[in-house]
Amino acid sequence: MTDCNLKTIRLQAADNVLIALDALKAGDLVDGVAAPLTADVARGHKIASADIAAGQNVLRYGQIIGQALTDIAVGDHVHSHNLGMSTHQQDYGFAQSNAALPVIHEPRTFLGYHRQDGQVGTRNYIGILTSVNCSGSVARFIAEAAEKSGLLDDYPNVDGIVPIVHGTGCGMSSKGEGYDTLFRTLAGYGQHANFGGVLLIGLGCEVMQVADLVEGRKLRVDGAYRYMTIQHSGGTRKTIEKGLEELRGIAAMANQVERQPAPVSKIMVGMQCGGSDGYSGITANPALGYASDLLVRHGGTTILSETSEIYGAEHLLTRRALTPEVGEKLIERVHWWEEYCARNGGEMDNNPSPGNKRGGLTTILEKSLGAVAKGGTAPLVDVYRYAEKIDKPGLVFMDSPGFDPCSVTGQVASGANLIVFTTGRGSVSGYKPTPCLKLATNSEMYARLKDDMDLNCGDIITGEASIESKGRELFELMVRVASGEETKSEELGFGGAEFVPWQIGAVM
Repeated sequence: MTDCNLKTIRLQAADNVLIALDALKAGDLVDGVAAPLTADVARGHKIASADIAAGQNVLRYGQIIGQALTDIAVGDHVHSHNLGMSTHQQDYGFAQSNAALPVIHEPRTFLGYHRQDGQVGTRNYIGILTSVNCSGSVARFIAEAAEKSGLLDDYPNVDGIVPIVHGTGCGMSSKGEGYDTLFRTLAGYGQHANFGGVLLIGLGCEVMQVADLVEGRKLRVDGAYRYMTIQHSGGTRKTIEKGLEELRGIAAMANQVERQPAPVSKIMVGMQCGGSDGYSGITANPALGYASDLLVRHGGTTILSETSEIYGAEHLLTRRALTPEVGEKLIERVHWWEEYCARNGGEMDNNPSPGNKRGGLTTILEKSLGAVAKGGTAPLVDVYRYAEKIDKPGLVFMDSPGFDPCSVTGQVASGANLIVFTTGRGSVSGYKPTPCLKLATNSEMYARLKDDMDLNCGDIITGEASIESKGRELFELMVRVASGEETKSEELGFGGAEFVPWQIGAVM
C-alpha cells in the first residue's frame, strides 16, 4: 500500500528511477531524489534517483528497461529523449521457479450454460459465422432481420444474435500458416461455449470453404449448427429467408439450456492490456495477476498473450515454466516474432505506442515487464499457437500480436469465456460472445471514462486499496460477470466490430 502523501514511488530497492505519482514541476524537491527536479515530469513518468552514465542500464522493477543514451543526472526526467533499448542477454533459467500454488479446496461456483462437450458458457448467444468477407453483409442482414421481426421474443434464455464478420477468407493461399490460423479461429468460434448455436454462411467460391470447416466432423457436438452458401441458396434475399428459418431452429435448441451451477474451474479468462501507462505495471496488471492466481488455485485457466509485448520479459515466464520444454516453446515463439518482424520491415521495439509513451512508458522492455504482471505467480503450464484449443488448466500462454482486438479474437477462439482488459489511457471495446471487464490503472482516467470502466485500480496508488484486496475484489467481480452480470461494454452494446483474425501471409 502506498503512502498517499508521497509524490514518487520506488518499485524495487535496486531501481535507479522513481515513478511520479503526480504531475511535478521543475525545481520541486521530492522524496528519494537528492536534488531539485531539472524538468517538469508528468504523472506516471520516471525520475532519475541517481546519476546514470551514458550506456549504463536503467532499472525499474529491479529489471533492465534500457540504457541511458546520454549522461543522466539526479532529478532528470527519464524518457525517450535519454533512454533507449539495450542489447543485454537474458538468463532464461528454464523451469527453475515453478513451484505450484496452494490449491483452494473451498467449493466456488458460478451460474453458467453447460454444453455437451464439457465446456461451460458464461453467455448464451447465437452466432452467425462467416467463412469469408463476401458473406459478411448477408450475415448482418440476417441478424438485422431477426431483430426487426422479434425472432428471439419466444426464446428468453438466448442472449442475442452475433454476426461474426471479417475481412479475409479469400485472396490467400489454401495451405500454410495463414490458412491454418484462420481455420483454427473460425472453428474455435464455431465451437465456443458462449454460443448456444451457430449458423455458418459462405459465398461459395472462396478459399476458406464452408465444407472444409464442417466436413468429416461435427462443428458442434450438440448439433446446434447449420450452414449454407449464398451462391447455392439463390442469392441475398433467399439466403436471408433461409437464414431466418434456420435461426428459429437453432434458437429453439439454444433456449433449452438454462444457467446452472458450475465450478469456477470452468472459467477461462483471456488477460489483456491496452492503452497502457506508467501505472499499468503497478496497479491494474498486478491486481489482475493476483486474481489470476486465485482462479488458478481454484482449478481455472488464465491466458496470457501478446507475444510482442512480453519481449524483454520472457525470462520471467521461462523461469516459471512447468518444464524446460514449455519454456523452450515460448522462446521458439519469440524467435519466430523476431524473424517475422525482420522479414516485414518491422522492429520488436515498435512498441510502446504514442499513447503508451505519453503515459510514461519508454521502451518495449519497460512495457513488457509491466504486462507480464498480469500473469501473477503461477507456473506456466503450456504455450499455444494463436487460436489453438486450450486443453490444460492453469496459467497458459497463447501466441498473438499485441494489437488488442486481434489478440482477444485468438483468446476467444482458444476458449476464453471471459476477458479482463487493463488500460491506463482508456479503451472502449467489447468482444461478443465473450464479456469483457475493463480495469482502469489510474483514478483520473477512471473518473473521465467511468461509463466504460468496470473497476478502478487507481486507489492502489492512493493507499485506499492493496494489490491483494483489489485482486480479491476483481475475482469476485469475475464470478458475478460469469454468472450473468453485465459489463459496461455489454451495457453499451459493444462487440459487433471487434472480431479481427490474425492475417498472416500474402494477400493475392
